[in-house]
Amino acid sequence: MVLAVLAGVSFTIVRDAGSSLSQEARWAEARKLLAEGDAIAAKSAFEQLQTEFPKEPDLYLFLGISQLRLRNPDAAVVAIKKAIDLDPNHIEARTLLGWIDLEVRGDADAAIGEYAKVVEIRPDSPQAHVNLGVAYKKKGELNSALENYNRAVELQGDYVEALSNRGWVYIEQEKWQEARRDFDQALKVKPEDRGALQGLAQVLENTRDYAGAQRVLNRLNAESPNFVYWLQWGRLGLIRYWWILFLIALAFLVKGRFMKARTPTDG
Repeated sequence: MVLAVLAGVSFTIVRDAGSSLSQEARWAEARKLLAEGDAIAAKSAFEQLQTEFPKEPDLYLFLGISQLRLRNPDAAVVAIKKAIDLDPNHIEARTLLGWIDLEVRGDADAAIGEYAKVVEIRPDSPQAHVNLGVAYKKKGELNSALENYNRAVELQGDYVEALSNRGWVYIEQEKWQEARRDFDQALKVKPEDRGALQGLAQVLENTRDYAGAQRVLNRLNAESPNFVYWLQWGRLGLIRYWWILFLIALAFLVKGRFMKARTPTDG
């Protein structure tokens, strides 16, 4: 999620084609440094540019991203809010601020406020509705989350992120058929999507298709080996074959009692 948010913002170009900043070679170089992972040098370059271009909101946005990559979220918020002050309709700045509110600060209400503003500005953006849905889900307001995921799917029927997130809401509501439908549809578009695969495994387990759940976990391990997936696979194996283990344990128990019964006689 972190990579998706930062990647989506980091390569944003200055929207005002006539801006003098867009013609500045140091601006392109600073963004290149940030994209290459040199956040310290990028931060310094953005700060130098601020003295010459104090009214450019994108400049403060990228400074905020630099601060975030340097693990300084408080300074990032200050810079991002400056970008919003300069341009209240700055989609990327509000989206990133909402993400920090939700994922770093744990303030779902603040995130909902920022994401709702983005939806107001861009009502036809599927991603904006998904972001708002995520914030509502974090707050526990599943119906509001579902409403936004539904709208995102209406806008883009094959939007994997919306389908997968909606499927997880259905899981919390124990609507297994609806969840299965969304995960299956998401995996048709993106077969390797881990969120949809994990959700499908959860649905299959809860509907007692343990063999099917194990097959999905095998796919997850093939795509991205993970000890947690192996533990889940093993747990499902125990559920499927518990009767074999029970019979083995029972056989040892009977054998042990038989040996005890024979010992006094043999003696």
